[in-house]
Amino acid sequence: MYRIKGKEKIFVYTGPDGSGRKTVAKMVATAFDMETVLSYTTRSPRHYEKNGEDYHFVTEETFKQMQAQQEFLESVEIDGIHYGIREQDIVEAFQNHDYVYLTLNPEGTEKLKTMYGDGVVRIFIYANRDTVIQRQHDRQDNDEVIERHLSHYDEIMGYKNSCEHAFENYDSPQVAYQISELIETFLDRDLTVTDY
Repeated sequence: MYRIKGKEKIFVYTGPDGSGRKTVAKMVATAFDMETVLSYTTRSPRHYEKNGEDYHFVTEETFKQMQAQQEFLESVEIDGIHYGIREQDIVEAFQNHDYVYLTLNPEGTEKLKTMYGDGVVRIFIYANRDTVIQRQHDRQDNDEVIERHLSHYDEIMGYKNSCEHAFENYDSPQVAYQISELIETFLDRDLTVTDY
């Protein structure tokens, strides 16, 4: 398993689908030159998703091969869909960046936290049920997908208090700003104070 060194940190955004996790994560990343590590998934891309930008979309067969070759640091199955994080992707992300970020469900988040302890900072992004439904409608998710996401809503919200930080997302730029301030505190901890 990769060993996190020195200043390196993994920021994991989690929370209910439709909470704006990815949007906020991308906004924050641009301010800090953060590298993202994408999950591999066996589900089909939604109409607004791009392979290699949102996920690595792979077939069930490819996923099982990768699992057999122990390429995944962690993998989970939710509603018959597989998701996994490749260890090599984390290693490569850390070659040029001290900070990397991922967007994961609570199960995946918890696995990474167990592996890396203080090296992982969990940021829970949430919105109330009505807002989440509205956002999923806005991005034209079909009713079946929305229904599936909502069936996990309460369970996912139950994970909020386990995370180091939680932000209610009514306004993505505002939340991204608050998280940027939070990340600044990690940067500041590495500064040595000198007396002039």
